[in-house]
Amino acid sequence: MSDASQPRNPQGSPVWDPSHQGTGPSGPSGSGSRSPGPHAEDGLAAGGVTFAGVLMLVNGVLAVLQGIAAIAEDDVYGWIGDYVYKINLTGWGWILLIVGVVSAAAGGGILKGAAWARVTGILLASVSLVLQFLFLPYAPVWSIVLIAIDVFVIWALAVYRPTAR
Repeated sequence: MSDASQPRNPQGSPVWDPSHQGTGPSGPSGSGSRSPGPHAEDGLAAGGVTFAGVLMLVNGVLAVLQGIAAIAEDDVYGWIGDYVYKINLTGWGWILLIVGVVSAAAGGGILKGAAWARVTGILLASVSLVLQFLFLPYAPVWSIVLIAIDVFVIWALAVYRPTAR
């Protein structure tokens, strides 16, 4: 379609300009090479980081509640006979409570865009993944769900590269 046959707005410029769509010339040379800028993957990663921050915040709050339940009443979770990684439920409760508080804080930091929170989030999601693996006998379905969430959080925080503004 030639420039003359394109529909025009009242100012005389084309209504649809292919150079704004990433398909036409993008630089003064008209080489057609893509200029550095946001890519579709960046949007996915940015959305993933926001989602990871929310997941960490919620996961932290839920871990706090899970820890409080384990500390308050030892009969909330079923008794496990011989378990290789034997820690009493009060010990698990304190571990989950501490990791939950720090995870919630890191999740809030991720949502605010703090660089320290991304690194902390990756470390905490890794620790949470291992802890949930060790907690499998007490709450198997819940632990598997949280392991999957931790894997997503690690991926989202690891692939995101914020652009300098």
